Amino acid sequence: MSFIFRALLMDFGKLYRPTLFNSWQFIAFTGLIMSGGAELLMRLLHYPRPAGYGWLYVCWAALFVVGTLVNIFGKPAPHGHHHH
Repeated sequence: MSFIFRALLMDFGKLYRPTLFNSWQFIAFTGLIMSGGAELLMRLLHYPRPAGYGWLYVCWAALFVVGTLVNIFGKPAPHGHHHH
C-alpha cells in the first residue's frame, strides 16, 4: 500500500525538470540530447548512421527510467553525509 501511496504523491517535476533530476536522469537526458545532435549532424552531412545507433536511444531511455525510479522511491542521503 505504501508503494501506491508514494506513487500518487510523487512530484511529477522529477520527470521533466532538469533541476530536480538525479545523476542518472541527468546523464540519460544529456545522452539523449547529444545523441540526437549527433544524428542531426550525420543527416545534414549525409553520413550513414552506424548500425545499431537506434539502440543508443533505448539505452538512454532505460537509464532515465531507472534514474526516475531511484529519484522517486529512493531514500535521500542524510544531510551530514558527503562522499570524498
